[in-house]
Amino acid sequence: MGERSLRGSRLGSVSYETERNTAPIERQYAEYRCPSGHLFTVPFADDAELPDTWECKFDGSAAKLVGGSEPAPKKVKPPRTHWDMLLERRSVEDLEEVLAERREGRRVRRTRPS
Repeated sequence: MGERSLRGSRLGSVSYETERNTAPIERQYAEYRCPSGHLFTVPFADDAELPDTWECKFDGSAAKLVGGSEPAPKKVKPPRTHWDMLLERRSVEDLEEVLAERREGRRVRRTRPS
């Protein structure tokens, strides 16, 4: 019974809308070149902003816009070391006091007879 209700129509695969009385949108074409030397064009709407990079359709690498500006480099945070994080919690004077206490404790343990 379910098969008969859908007979004659393919769901989602056929559009019944006609292209009569419609005009295509104005287009601009951008050229991209990848590091391998492939040159290809990509159509965009006339009012669209052109991206600086586009994936190469031949090898998948990042192609750059011909005649475009270089993409801005990403900001890279310098890695925080253990020392940097330690200085966020304590001052150098505090660290010197802790070191002196530890040294004194080790000295006492070494001189104490077992």
